[in-house]
Amino acid sequence: MYYLGIDLGGMSIKAGVCDENGKILVKGSVPTVQTPDGDGVVRDMAALCLDVISKAGLTVDDIAYAGVSSPGSADTEAGVIVYACTVSLKFLNYPLAAKLQALTGLKKVIIENDANAAAKGEATVGAAKGYKDSIFITLGTGVGGGIIIDNKVYKGFNCAGGELGHIVIVHGGKQCACGRKGCWEQYASATALMAMAKQAMDADKSSKLWELCPKSDEVKGSDVFKAAGMGDKSAQKVIDEYVSYLACGIVDIINIFQPEVLSIGGGVSNAGDALLKPVIDIVKREQYSRNSDKQTLIKIAALGNDAGIIGSAMLGL
Repeated sequence: MYYLGIDLGGMSIKAGVCDENGKILVKGSVPTVQTPDGDGVVRDMAALCLDVISKAGLTVDDIAYAGVSSPGSADTEAGVIVYACTVSLKFLNYPLAAKLQALTGLKKVIIENDANAAAKGEATVGAAKGYKDSIFITLGTGVGGGIIIDNKVYKGFNCAGGELGHIVIVHGGKQCACGRKGCWEQYASATALMAMAKQAMDADKSSKLWELCPKSDEVKGSDVFKAAGMGDKSAQKVIDEYVSYLACGIVDIINIFQPEVLSIGGGVSNAGDALLKPVIDIVKREQYSRNSDKQTLIKIAALGNDAGIIGSAMLGL
């Protein structure tokens, strides 16, 4: 059996044909070009889907279903993107499933929030495989979250559940695009880490960060971990601050849900143990369940950059 996974992002649309084990047979991508009514995005998506199916040596009839992950809120039962609003991608009550089916002839199309889809992928074939209850967070431009309870994606009654990046960890703190102040993603996203690093570079002209990135406006999260590994005190101070905010939100999530596994994805997770170990140390000290014999396993997510494709392909399983 074959499944089609489609990852709709603000910059690109990615698609891949997967088998039941989440192995990608063929994948491809095209730029996301937004049109006023959104139909142009779906036309490009449909063309990409048909292309990867053909390159896999298959036909549309060989595909059991297609899964689509999208930013924002998605009504899976209705096949509608309820609301998505990024810089380059805007949808409101958009019937994506029906439109994609009409353009491709696919038997079935399942729509899901991108972080929820990635959580499903990790739970099915990734870091949380074999566990019933898990949570996935992704550290990118913002902080995304997906909640799996009893092997099912938890969405809330209105399809807007699981927006973990918008729990507030600093009351009255930094302004968030959602309208609140002090949201977790303002302190624990890759964007937040880069902002902290820029501030540190501007304050310390002797920092080794300047050797790795001559322009502070272009510093990346990976540069901070590299500089810290070189013994740079300013970079280490940035990591310590960043980890404290990241761990604060993770403790909150564990206290609420007590999942068996919490996996961390997104670009920042590429730091591996340099990120994971200090986070776990704080969680062990601060979580409410620290005296329990059963502890949440905190891991780096397994699916990497293909999480959107694989997770989308696993949505119907």
